[in-house]
Amino acid sequence: MKKNILLAAGLLFSISTQAQLLDIIKSTVKDKTGVDLNAPVKTKGVTSGTTTSAPSSNPVSSSANLGNLTSTQISSGLKEALNLGVTDGVKKLALTDGFFKNEAVKILMPEKLRKIDTTLRSIGMGSLADEGVKLLNRAAEDAVTEAAPIFTNAITSMTITDAKNILLGTDNAATNYLQSKTQSQLFTAFQPKVKASLGKVGADAVWKNLISKYNTFTGQSVTTDLNEYVTTETINGVFKMVADKESGIRNTPAMRTTSILQKVFGAQDRK
Repeated sequence: MKKNILLAAGLLFSISTQAQLLDIIKSTVKDKTGVDLNAPVKTKGVTSGTTTSAPSSNPVSSSANLGNLTSTQISSGLKEALNLGVTDGVKKLALTDGFFKNEAVKILMPEKLRKIDTTLRSIGMGSLADEGVKLLNRAAEDAVTEAAPIFTNAITSMTITDAKNILLGTDNAATNYLQSKTQSQLFTAFQPKVKASLGKVGADAVWKNLISKYNTFTGQSVTTDLNEYVTTETINGVFKMVADKESGIRNTPAMRTTSILQKVFGAQDRK
């Protein structure tokens, strides 16, 4: 025990002596150089041990970039882009072969009826299958003209509460927003027009004959709702064209043909 006490006392004496020597060294340095070793060290970007945050790589935020635009202006710009997409898209799709020779939107044989296509071709009736597909596209080309006012009304009545997020979103964010808000309404309004077009171009008669021959040959009883299928595919085709137009306006300044498009999407460029 006595030995331990002596060791502890020696250790305390050693520490105390070191502290006194350190104070003497600091005092001497201050007298000779004027440098106070007790003062906190200051370095660039560091004060009192706290690191200064590095400047942001993007000093101007997206919100600041759009700060001079009102929500109304942003909404107007987005709606104009969508209207241009619909107008331009419908105009192209309504031409003969607008659907049929555009691989991006061409309406193919309904998936559940593709076995009919294979079977008919295997018995030398490929021309009938081709005619069936062609007339589905002809019906879409005829009906799509009627879609313009439906789409326009949907765009006009659209309330964009999150306009800035849409503007600063993906290349087809506005189109996706419009589609999510109007798909069911558009289907209900557009379906009767597609049904009329299927009859007008003779697609319903050809498909009735096509399915009848398949059922006779195979002994099966296949049916499908062509009206629902063509309606869905026609609407999807228009949205595809609108998305392409929106992407073009977002990424190609030359496609911004009005002042509001230039102002709104010019701000988007700086996001």
